[in-house]
Amino acid sequence: MSVTDSKGSSKSSSKDTLKFPYAVIRTGGKQYRVAEGDMILTEKLEVEPGAKWTAEDVLFVAKGPADLKLGQPQVAGAKVEFEVLQQTLDKKILIRHSRRRQNSKKTMGHRQPQTRLLVKKITA
Repeated sequence: MSVTDSKGSSKSSSKDTLKFPYAVIRTGGKQYRVAEGDMILTEKLEVEPGAKWTAEDVLFVAKGPADLKLGQPQVAGAKVEFEVLQQTLDKKILIRHSRRRQNSKKTMGHRQPQTRLLVKKITA
């Protein structure tokens, strides 16, 4: 599938091509579509950098266009193996409180901890 811009030239987007196998996992209350070799940022996991981590909460696995496994709610026996690359922080979010007509202001900042993961192997 290609996208046509206003000048009539076609562009292909990176979302159009799927790499097989891929899986949908759930971690940190969010769902991620991952394929082998992908790098993702998740909510912080209590794992040291350089260690291996296995996600067993696999919701969907696709080995090919016709070989799909849908979990109810999880695919039995499916696992996704990751390598933990680093523990990092997200960009800073500023929170500002003020009370009108009181000249009272307060500014706070927050950086959410994250874990960077590299997908090594998908087994179903």
